[in-house]
Amino acid sequence: MRDDGRLRRFVENLRAAGDQFAAAKRAYSDAKRSALADLPQDGRGRAKIVCRRYAEKRAVALDEEGRPSCFDADHTDCQGCAEDVRDGIVETW
Repeated sequence: MRDDGRLRRFVENLRAAGDQFAAAKRAYSDAKRSALADLPQDGRGRAKIVCRRYAEKRAVALDEEGRPSCFDADHTDCQGCAEDVRDGIVETW
């Protein structure tokens, strides 16, 4: 019985370490894409932009094409925002 508790704690710690690694990897990727787009970043490496669609400040991850994670391909404001991010003229905070 005692060994079951140790094994369970070990597995929980291993999962927690995996979650932390995944979060760090995501933050690194987000920061790298934000830096390539030359945008200000929050503490987690997300780009700090002003959303055209909802007129609000947002910290968002950028995908490989430089589009914010909230991007909606069917919305004209989102299309313009993605173009502005690529051109380096998006409003930031």
